[in-house]
Amino acid sequence: MDALILVDLQNDFLPGGALAVPRGDEVIPIANRLVGHFGFVVATRDWHPPDHSSFASQHPGHAVGDVIEVGGVAQVLWPDHCVQGTKGAELAAALNDAAISEIVTKGTSRDIDSYSGFFDNNQRQATGLLDILQRSGITRVHVMGLATDYCVKFTALDALKLGFETNLVLEGCRGVDLTPGDSDRAVDEMRAAGASVR
Repeated sequence: MDALILVDLQNDFLPGGALAVPRGDEVIPIANRLVGHFGFVVATRDWHPPDHSSFASQHPGHAVGDVIEVGGVAQVLWPDHCVQGTKGAELAAALNDAAISEIVTKGTSRDIDSYSGFFDNNQRQATGLLDILQRSGITRVHVMGLATDYCVKFTALDALKLGFETNLVLEGCRGVDLTPGDSDRAVDEMRAAGASVR
């Protein structure tokens, strides 16, 4: 059985949001078109506490885009975004959320970020996504969303490691590209790990 995984289609990642992904709004109509083709749709969402360790505001002397070590893991520092209970953390208003079967929250612990929809960046704490997919008899996942070079990439790579046949819906992804070419390299990495790309 197949599932569509919509990665972080939240207001803060859309134009005007706190951490807007360039052209991120373009993926919403694609998601709305695809959800009708899947009997099972999961949406992931960042759901950060207001003092989350990935926020540059929590590290005096550092700026957005700096990379520091947090909990033994390299951490890119971001603007404050997707804070629990805020409008920025809500799923995009134009998204057909009636078609979503499950919503999985991630990045809920102050001390560690969670790019992947499956685990935190230390691979120590599961989000519950694996259990949801297994319980629903899912064997193949189709991954799309924001951003190609971060949360989409790590969600797809973990899906592959966990044994799911994994398809990257490239038209439904947009990247941050902090360094030019990051998104293209992310797609190459997913393909090399065994993801099909369409």
